[in-house]
Amino acid sequence: MNKVVNTTSLIFISLFLLIACNKTEENNSATDFKHSAIDATFNGIISIDDVYDYQNEKIPAYITKANGLNNPQNNKKITLGRVLFYDVNLSVDNTVSCGSCHQQQFAFSDTAARSIGVNGQTGRHSMRLINARFSRESRFFWNERAASLEEQTTMPIQDHAEMGYSGQDGNPGIEDLIQKLNGIEYYQELINWAYNDESASTKISEEKLQECLSQFIRSIQSFDSKYDDGRAMVNNNNSPFPNFSQEENQGMMLFSAPPTFGDSGMRIGGGLGCAGCHQAPEFDIDPNTRNNGFVGDLTNPAVLDLDNTRSPTLRDIVNSNGDPNGPMMHTASINSLAAVIGHYNRIIIRPGNNTIDPRLTPQGFPQQLNVTPQERGAIIAFLKTLTGKNLYTAEQWSNPFK
Repeated sequence: MNKVVNTTSLIFISLFLLIACNKTEENNSATDFKHSAIDATFNGIISIDDVYDYQNEKIPAYITKANGLNNPQNNKKITLGRVLFYDVNLSVDNTVSCGSCHQQQFAFSDTAARSIGVNGQTGRHSMRLINARFSRESRFFWNERAASLEEQTTMPIQDHAEMGYSGQDGNPGIEDLIQKLNGIEYYQELINWAYNDESASTKISEEKLQECLSQFIRSIQSFDSKYDDGRAMVNNNNSPFPNFSQEENQGMMLFSAPPTFGDSGMRIGGGLGCAGCHQAPEFDIDPNTRNNGFVGDLTNPAVLDLDNTRSPTLRDIVNSNGDPNGPMMHTASINSLAAVIGHYNRIIIRPGNNTIDPRLTPQGFPQQLNVTPQERGAIIAFLKTLTGKNLYTAEQWSNPFK
């Protein structure tokens, strides 16, 4: 009897040790990937043993809009996306990265009207990239020519003026970039780590560039503003916020409430109706908007550029000092919040603009909001409450090559 018990015990002990060994191998799997080039290149800024937990970034419960659900956030792929975003190797002459035109200190935009590329300048102002994930609008660029953020990410790379892998005028194409990146040792290590390939056979492709870059961009978020502090204290977007001044609460009401118009498009009461296109609390753009009256072409003033119907979120439109994070609109022709309000206060329709948003032409007339100086001050005060704090210096979105 004792012999049977002892034999059975030995079997259980052997099974336990086998399972324990397998678990140890699983737990140590991260260290199985070669990462000497990663360590040498990034000096601890990027470490496969200590990645930022992007997947569990805190998102307020009142934020409900999202795009990119078919490309779920993954810490490893976002980390690779961060490297790609800041790597000048993605341009033909190794001088321009995505981060060159979308700079963290300016809410991932540019202070220049047109950003400098390898063969010229951008055709439109570089749009702020924050909170790109938190929007009902899933198309990207000012004119929505990209069906998704994934598609958008490699289009500047293939733009002849911007990053140069266009295949035009003797320049190499995207496949040449793919070959170039696969020849860089830290990418050989990062791609296999990000895609859990211990055989080291995974290669960078355009699809993987899109997947990782878009995940990194979607990780860039700003939800620590004065507005967010106040929204957490109330049950809905329309209640006065206890932490707001009287002026800020008035501005929030003016932003949210629709205007009442009389004859000839003249406002006779109500608010300013900004939320008709930029609804709280994400302050993203309504996907059904048409152009807002800015139809200039930065490269040719004689031409109408009518198809610009997207905008970035209104969050972090200014920095903590109240200064704009670069010029506004695709034309970069607005440099202050007062000028923005001035534009919407009295809409002027340029001849030939037949695609202006109908919300700006009540009863068929260009809107005239008759904004008072007090209302102007209130709406500006409210817009400043949408600026966050962590965004501008957070290490997880910073340049890992520095």
